[in-house]
Amino acid sequence: MSGPAGAHLARAGRLLRFAGWFLGELTRANVQVTWDVLTPTSRLEPGVVALPLRCRTDLEVALLSGLVTLTPGTLTLAVREPAAEGGGTMWVHGMYSPDADAFRRELDDLQRRMLRAMRLEGAEDLDNPESPESPEGPEGAGGSAAVTT
Repeated sequence: MSGPAGAHLARAGRLLRFAGWFLGELTRANVQVTWDVLTPTSRLEPGVVALPLRCRTDLEVALLSGLVTLTPGTLTLAVREPAAEGGGTMWVHGMYSPDADAFRRELDDLQRRMLRAMRLEGAEDLDNPESPESPEGPEGAGGSAAVTT
């Protein structure tokens, strides 16, 4: 099947795969927080990272923010620049983020998977290193600020 109907069908499959993957991540995060609450030792290493946004629309920003906040142990703190203006940054707090770069990579993976599942067009650009939407692209994510506490 090709054309618009095929694109919508393919997106439905991507959305189902994303939902399955996210449920697995949600379960893993719930187990981690529950374990930390129920055991006498704490593995808390809180931190805040700045995540460069590749979202194009306010809907994509809102969904990413909701997915981050829905996940136990993470919280969206702020978003700078609406998607319509391009660029943008989301600040995220993590309860278990001893390595800011690793935490940012996990968040970027969530963003990439969500955008790939949602978009009808342009999802392939998310993995192209030459694309401005790729973290390795011309702008890159190398200059992102990270604050750990």
